[in-house]
Amino acid sequence: MRYWLMKSEPADCSIDDLAAMPGQTVAWYGVRNYQARNFMRDQMSLGDLAFFYHSSCPRPGIAGIVCIASTPYPDATQFDPASPYFDPKSSQDAPRWINVDVRLVEKTPFVDLATLREHDSLANMRVLQKASRLSITPVDPDEWRTITTRLMNPKS
Repeated sequence: MRYWLMKSEPADCSIDDLAAMPGQTVAWYGVRNYQARNFMRDQMSLGDLAFFYHSSCPRPGIAGIVCIASTPYPDATQFDPASPYFDPKSSQDAPRWINVDVRLVEKTPFVDLATLREHDSLANMRVLQKASRLSITPVDPDEWRTITTRLMNPKS
């Protein structure tokens, strides 16, 4: 099993929006970075866990945990001229962009970016690196344990 951090803008899809969706599942659409796409395509597996991270908002941070609920498949938004994610260079025969479905595991106590930065053991997390803009990044198992045991459950 691998661990991930997946960023979503809460104005587009928040953890509460995900909780209200049928099956508490959503397609992780709109990824337009090749490295993030490759993580989904080449490294994610069914059942992998990910932090659901609210980004591009007044208080960014981890809002919950999701699991990877599908294998990769073409992102339909790349073919829709009305979509902000439309890619005229992509075709049905050779799609450039994919997505996976994610399913809510749990809404967790919110762990904001400032709290993540306070912990030296998390200093190497990609989300904390300067100029890190990737919407999907791997999370080291030790980082996952620190966040889930120490930051989400501080009394444990």
